[in-house]
Amino acid sequence: MKPELLSPAGSLETLKTALHFGADAVYVGGPFLQLRAAGAAFSEAELKEGVRLAHAGGKKLYVTVNCFAKNDEVKKAGDYAKTLYDMGVDAVIVSDLGLIAEIRRACPDLPVHVSTQANALNYGTLNVYAAMGCSRVVLGREMTLTEIEDLKGKIDPSLELEVFVHGAMCMAYSGRCLLSSYLNNRSGNRGECTQPCRWEYYLVEKKRENTLIPIVEQDGATAILSSADLNCLPFLDRLEKAGIASFKIEGRMKSPFYVATVVNAYRRVLDGTATVEEGQVELLTASHRPYTSGFYFGECKTDPFNDGRYRQTTRFTGVVLEQTGEDEYLVEMRNAFSVGDTLEIVSPSSFGQSFVVSSIVGASGEAKTVADLVQERVTVGCRAALSPGDILRKRL
Repeated sequence: MKPELLSPAGSLETLKTALHFGADAVYVGGPFLQLRAAGAAFSEAELKEGVRLAHAGGKKLYVTVNCFAKNDEVKKAGDYAKTLYDMGVDAVIVSDLGLIAEIRRACPDLPVHVSTQANALNYGTLNVYAAMGCSRVVLGREMTLTEIEDLKGKIDPSLELEVFVHGAMCMAYSGRCLLSSYLNNRSGNRGECTQPCRWEYYLVEKKRENTLIPIVEQDGATAILSSADLNCLPFLDRLEKAGIASFKIEGRMKSPFYVATVVNAYRRVLDGTATVEEGQVELLTASHRPYTSGFYFGECKTDPFNDGRYRQTTRFTGVVLEQTGEDEYLVEMRNAFSVGDTLEIVSPSSFGQSFVVSSIVGASGEAKTVADLVQERVTVGCRAALSPGDILRKRL
């Protein structure tokens, strides 16, 4: 059976995008103990709608409950689990050992996936979680491929394994970090990380207080704490052979454009409708830091010129809403484009297509030469076949 492709979603719009582009499952944060900023939290009403949308397409929805809990939150977690189960949520993702025990006690029929924050790195730990009734473990990102392959035959056969295959990596061990708490009094372990590891730092010599000395790594890299982005597209086949059941993409704070691009690339490579090389080119189009294979092959090696800055080769220009006539489509604009521009199509039904914008008509029926009002809905002349949910982008 082909591994599950698991996408993040920080909003219902992004959830719909992930499903449209072929994710088998989506993970989201709810209103309680989710390890991201409040902006990525679904309300209970949004969770219900997310479950409905996922199940309507034969897909699954998982909810993160992966903060490390305080005393007054343990009992609440059990009650919350019952609420999620009644909604139809397919699993919860949990890191705190006490919460796992409480959720299993309070709602034994709700599957529990152990978060990567739990630092599961060996078969002994995995078997303890299996004995607790957990159905899946997200392996610690520090594990090498050889170590993962060595798990075969040593763990409970009913236990599924999940790994991260794409997205931002934390500079701390399995994401456990106190830097944000120390500098900003906002804990990364409570979903409030201010990402100080991404900042650019300087040294100050005691007797030269007004002189800022750049911290320079080898070959000119200066962002010494800033990690690169994980990219496992070239060796998905080896991860599958190692027994991985779910390939997880990081990014609940990411845009629909990012999710569409990354899910589309991984879906196509997994399905054999695109080569790894084509997928790699596609992954350059959305905003990303320099790519790395993480710790899968031992030491985490990155581009020696990693400056920690984002880069991309295209810009998100619009979302297709519906077809309004022959060669005409209603598009919600995200970044400006003009008549005569060549726009590329990101679609689950086509690959590598583009078209020249032949016309733009505003909401009042007026002809326009440029769409430049944020989220303006315009009718675009296009001779290519588009579908609702498709993404349009423009080369930089």
